[in-house]
Amino acid sequence: MRRREFITLLGGAACWPLAARAQQPTMPVVGFLSSLSASVTGKRVVSFGQGLTETGYIVGRDVMVEQRLADGQYDRLPALAADLVNRRVNLIAEMASIMDGRRIREIRIDRGVMSVNLIAALAPPAAFAAKAATTTIPIVFIAALDPVKAGLVASLNRPGGNITGITFIGASLGGKRLELARELVPNGGVIALLTHPGSPDALEELRELQSDANAIGQQLLVLSATSEDDLESAFASMAQHGVRVLLIGQDPFLFQAGGQLVALAAKHRIPAIYGNSELAAAGALISYSASIPDAWRLAGNYAGRIFKGAKPADLPVVQPTKFDLVINLNTAKALGLTIPPTLLARADEVIE
Repeated sequence: MRRREFITLLGGAACWPLAARAQQPTMPVVGFLSSLSASVTGKRVVSFGQGLTETGYIVGRDVMVEQRLADGQYDRLPALAADLVNRRVNLIAEMASIMDGRRIREIRIDRGVMSVNLIAALAPPAAFAAKAATTTIPIVFIAALDPVKAGLVASLNRPGGNITGITFIGASLGGKRLELARELVPNGGVIALLTHPGSPDALEELRELQSDANAIGQQLLVLSATSEDDLESAFASMAQHGVRVLLIGQDPFLFQAGGQLVALAAKHRIPAIYGNSELAAAGALISYSASIPDAWRLAGNYAGRIFKGAKPADLPVVQPTKFDLVINLNTAKALGLTIPPTLLARADEVIE
């Protein structure tokens, strides 16, 4: 059987992208540099792809995606970033199939030398690693911190250099979450902040939260976690200190560990407030944040505009305009907690 006949017989999505890529050796390559796991990053790639589609690019047809994942181990990010920047290998696609009980020979399609054309950096540790690795390849980041204060960009309106992106400015929302915590338990007591000591997000958030707490005389217990084992220890410490409410810090590792945090908060019966609305459906009591999928859609849109000739330096860093307060009444009931009517009235979504 000839090669053309084999490809025709196979048909469908399994072989079409390979044929298409063989015809387009200059297809742009997006390098996804992620501080998080494959499962979390995969969701972001989908949202990113939706944004690319808005500009006429479809992942698999017009754009390739290469992923480099640190899985919460931030010290791996510089090497992973360098790997993307130095990517100069021949990509080989190999196919094998069985038809009519007979194995068809492997087909090898050399797609040529393809370097990374843009880096999408998921979370601040990845953004800093990407920025340190290249001053020429465009970078689009997603970050919860203030990128100007952190030194990622020169300004929000004119980022400068080869980097732009989307910022939640999540650290500055810490004061709002502190306000929610005090409204949740108005009789006072200890409020805890769970944070990652090596995260750029966490450092900025801690400074602002500590300042806000001191200004109103609120006792703030700061606990650190860099691994899953640390989470167990942190909750044991909260129990010892009589913590009334827990604030989950803005950090990629804590974001990734959201399911475990929800389970531990339920086990220890500690009300917790998160910066990730996606966890509300999984049992988080309260979340206050912008839409993460929408932010990655915007990042994909920026990537498409850059592929069409826009310069990162001229694309303003996007800030969300809407933040959603989500309350899970099922979790409140399990905790024996009554949500104040004034708080319920302000909720954008109530899960019952």
